Amino acid sequence: MRAVVHDRYGGPDVLRVEDVPTPSPAGGQVLLKVAATSINLSDWEGLRGSPFYARLGGLRSPRRPTLGSDIAGLVEAVGTGVTRFRPGDEVYGDNLQLMGGFAEYAVAPESALARKPTELTFVEASTIPQAGAIALQGTARASAGCRVLINGAGGGSGSFAIQLAKRRGAHVTAVDNAAKLDYLRSLGADEVIDYRRDDFTRGPDRYDLILDLVAHRSVFAYRRALAPGGRYQCVGGSVRALLRVLTIGATAGLLTGRRLGVLAVKPGPAHFQPLTELCVAGEVGIHVDRTCTLDEVPEALAHVGEGRALGKVVIVPT
Repeated sequence: MRAVVHDRYGGPDVLRVEDVPTPSPAGGQVLLKVAATSINLSDWEGLRGSPFYARLGGLRSPRRPTLGSDIAGLVEAVGTGVTRFRPGDEVYGDNLQLMGGFAEYAVAPESALARKPTELTFVEASTIPQAGAIALQGTARASAGCRVLINGAGGGSGSFAIQLAKRRGAHVTAVDNAAKLDYLRSLGADEVIDYRRDDFTRGPDRYDLILDLVAHRSVFAYRRALAPGGRYQCVGGSVRALLRVLTIGATAGLLTGRRLGVLAVKPGPAHFQPLTELCVAGEVGIHVDRTCTLDEVPEALAHVGEGRALGKVVIVPT
């Protein structure tokens, strides 16, 4: 089978397409013929080995030669003990444990997968698992009248998060680069901020909930942007920023009636299927920036990693 592989950390230039053996499913695993794999920021981090937590399991070289976790496809074969799926089933899920989605075939744990709704294409279904789980859990505390700010709002998780927060009746401010502001408005954002021009932590507004997908500012700046009783949650960002939130942030926030922490995202079908149901019902839109082939994976990863994608970028192997 054809797969995009890399054996060292670096930029898109370390990637290459090779013919490799088709994997076989072990006990509790499913072999998929991959129909679509969406790119997450975690793929870009895994390629570069940065931030440092992206190297967990492989400090000097990648633990998995092929990236790509948000997969959708047809069940080709099942390992021993698999009871929920059989060959021919259409499935999707977040295969963060084993990766391998940028290929024609991939193996995934049965527990990571769900049946794909017939109302969604494989491309659409592949956009949901990881980004959807982050968006659902990151906006769970949004409510009517709540002032929500989403930093890094133009990517996959942010695009879903804007819609989910608006659906809960919140007033949403979306932050990203200038090229994405019209797109953010089209998703329902009440206000938009170009982070290259304005620093939301120094503006006049205070927020009840901040979902930060690209944390890099100081803990005290984030605390300053929160209203009394407000909550700040970050998902991605630099190691320094995350560590400061986990240590200094917890104490600094409590002293002023605010809460700052890292969002520990729960993976698995139970945590992304509620968004799938909303997408099927037409209550939340799926936004695909572009689809690409395996040969175009290096350029596609750079497009996401450099913050140029509007919504999700999806790889279609064949």
